[in-house]
Amino acid sequence: MMRNLVTVSNVVKESEYGKILLSDVVVTRKRNLFFGRKWRTIDIQMGVGMLAIHLLSLFAPFTYSSDAFCFAFSMWVACGIFGVTLSYHRNLAHQSLKLPKWLEYTFAYLGVLSFQRDPIFWVSIHRFHHQHVESEKDPHSPTFGFWYSHMGWLFDSGYIIEKYKERNNVEDLKSQVFYRFIQKTYMLHISALAVLIYAYGGFTYLVWAVGVAPTWGYHTTFLVNSACHVWGNQTWDTGDLSKNNWWVALVTFGEGWHNNHHAFEYSARHGLEWWQIDFCWYMIMFLEAIGLATNVKLPSEAHKLKKSFSSPHKFK
Repeated sequence: MMRNLVTVSNVVKESEYGKILLSDVVVTRKRNLFFGRKWRTIDIQMGVGMLAIHLLSLFAPFTYSSDAFCFAFSMWVACGIFGVTLSYHRNLAHQSLKLPKWLEYTFAYLGVLSFQRDPIFWVSIHRFHHQHVESEKDPHSPTFGFWYSHMGWLFDSGYIIEKYKERNNVEDLKSQVFYRFIQKTYMLHISALAVLIYAYGGFTYLVWAVGVAPTWGYHTTFLVNSACHVWGNQTWDTGDLSKNNWWVALVTFGEGWHNNHHAFEYSARHGLEWWQIDFCWYMIMFLEAIGLATNVKLPSEAHKLKKSFSSPHKFK
């Protein structure tokens, strides 16, 4: 079942912008990606940094070695599963489980090394997304256009400032010295990582571990914001565009079961069916089995019934 549950109130805009290719998603408003808007210093810095990493990855065919590839692949897996997916998303943003502080901080630091910003920034944006999903205040809805939802929003700090003058939704992280320290010194950590990798493996390792791995990590993560609100199926009545997308799930360690996630934001498990592959959930189960993950949250049958399209309460 595929539904576009966002009501289009302005027919003129619908005819002006149309639908995203091969979907029912209507682009109802546009943000200028490059021209006709103010570029702040932080936007330029973000753009230059992202461009540098992408350009570095272009050297991959000319610097390939099996050792460098395996090193970069290992970094992507470690930072992707434990850093971004388990730590940033399920642990910090949604508090789907509890970890001992030493392990929480270790996993969060792996998220830092993924080149996807510091935990306070990442978690704040993601919480705003869930709070204002598909509305004017959603930081990366595809109703602004596919490419804006994929990565254009990253270079539009003016929009973020305009909508969220104060980052007041991450007080739990701001209250901890570790996260404040990482926020203030973020660039030092990823710069030090790049220097250490170059010292260890030279330009070849730099290309693969600082170019290819982060670039791949960027776009697989961004697909959750873009593709998983455009293509796929809706199992649960979430009132938004979130979709379950199996191929995104495969490259994001389970994050592609996005309609499941929007239905049950607190759930540590995103692949709710046995056949919905969710590598991050398998890691959480292992941590729980050895006593390192506690208070692991899962949706109840009553909550599932409430979110079902056939829920009796919808017909009363």
